[in-house]
Amino acid sequence: MSNKTGPTPEALERHREAQALAYRCAETVGAGLEAGVTEREAARRMRAYLRDNGVEDFFHIPFAWFGERTAFRSLKGPWTPLHFFPTNKRLEEGMSYVLDCSPVVDGYVSDIGYAGVLGTNRIFEALMRDLGEYRTLILERIKAGDTLSAVYAAVDTLIAQQGYESRHKVYPGRVIGHQVGHMSQRRNMGRYAFGFGLRTLETLGREIVTEGIKGRSPLWAGGRASRHAPTPGLWAVEPHIGFRNVGVKFEELLVVTEDDAYWLDDDLPHVRRWQQEGAYA
Repeated sequence: MSNKTGPTPEALERHREAQALAYRCAETVGAGLEAGVTEREAARRMRAYLRDNGVEDFFHIPFAWFGERTAFRSLKGPWTPLHFFPTNKRLEEGMSYVLDCSPVVDGYVSDIGYAGVLGTNRIFEALMRDLGEYRTLILERIKAGDTLSAVYAAVDTLIAQQGYESRHKVYPGRVIGHQVGHMSQRRNMGRYAFGFGLRTLETLGREIVTEGIKGRSPLWAGGRASRHAPTPGLWAVEPHIGFRNVGVKFEELLVVTEDDAYWLDDDLPHVRRWQQEGAYA
């Protein structure tokens, strides 16, 4: 999924197009959400939108979380991996939501997260405003040459300073990001296990072995396996913060080269929001 020098300009453009499609999907579905709709219906709408726009495969199936589930809290005990799947939880006025989808277009992977609210919610507004600091922090620390685990620790520090909780620590492997790239083989396309495409699982499995031999990992977490600079290529980065029963996140693609790093695209809903609010350059 990655190589030493990173994707070509042509490949980056194809990933950018896939990411833009994913965000159009999330914005369109988010704008149409109404009180009473379930997470399962929201996820179904995302899947239908992407299928209607030519998507044949997904890195993982679309997810939708409403209310306390945006902060990964369960009303029936501890949060487990099974809780990530969409449920019959219904959206209510003033409730936050998170939509996450990852279309694969002609083998080019994207993976995005989109946070919204039905109506108004003061906690949601505060979280979204503060979320912009993570986009700046992550890029600055990667450009400075920090290891993945050091950046993860810096994010944890900012979360504590803001008085919030890290919710990406609830993700499997406690990851804040992972590598993505181009999947050329078509075998098992459109087939899924545990919410992830079989092509995804096969490719990630190979990457874990290959990168592990080199002392690296395609998964970005805070442990020993992430005590290295990011491998050149594309990384899907998803800081997820929460306060009480509200959680917000963004997820987008970060380009890493041998001597630089930059976000693949700045024309994204959350970036436009922060720019309009004057909270982001």
